[in-house]
Amino acid sequence: MKLNIANPTTGMQKLVEIDDDKKLLPFFDKRMASEVSGDSLGDEFKGYVFRIGGGNDKQGFPMKQGILSNQRVRLLFKKGMSCYRERRSGCRKRKSVRGCIVGPDLAVLSLVLVKKGAEEIPGLTDDNKPRRLGPKRASNIRKLFGLEKKDDVRQFVVRREVKEGKKSKAPKIQRLITPQLLQRKRYFKAQTRKRMEAGKQMKVEYMKRVAEYRQEQKEARAAEVAKKKKEKK
Repeated sequence: MKLNIANPTTGMQKLVEIDDDKKLLPFFDKRMASEVSGDSLGDEFKGYVFRIGGGNDKQGFPMKQGILSNQRVRLLFKKGMSCYRERRSGCRKRKSVRGCIVGPDLAVLSLVLVKKGAEEIPGLTDDNKPRRLGPKRASNIRKLFGLEKKDDVRQFVVRREVKEGKKSKAPKIQRLITPQLLQRKRYFKAQTRKRMEAGKQMKVEYMKRVAEYRQEQKEARAAEVAKKKKEKK
């Protein structure tokens, strides 16, 4: 079985092939998102803790979270479910997926490094691969640089160089609160309030007109009845 180990802190990834099934016994019958010690894999993995992220079986079917089985099942997928990409709007499809319990029939198991051990693993923990793109959302930029509400997020956005340092690009910051946005919100609120007040005023005028109309109808009816009585006499 191959183990695809990812280290989110350094951005590195390493593929390790394990031929001895005895080393993999602690991983068997564990579910996705479970944390497993890496001591059984060898001396270089002593003290390491991994989280099971997923995997593929020998026929290439992916593991799906929530299916409590160690074999393949056929499910009806729709938009928003993992292991499925909608090709046409509203389209559903029945597909085979592998259950979330680890077994010996897997070809690749994806692991995420949770806790680092004593020794360095070459190609995984000894180097640092910087992120090509920084965060885009305002709250995530604040979290990355430890900023406060009063700090200007636009000064801290991560820029990337294009065409060997000639130009630099920055993403458009999402959910950024600007004076224009606040002004627009105030304007829309005022518009809504104005419409509500106008609606109330129109309702009062309408009810007044309805009352007048009913009174006119009553008077007209009374006049008609009086006229008929007069004619009979």
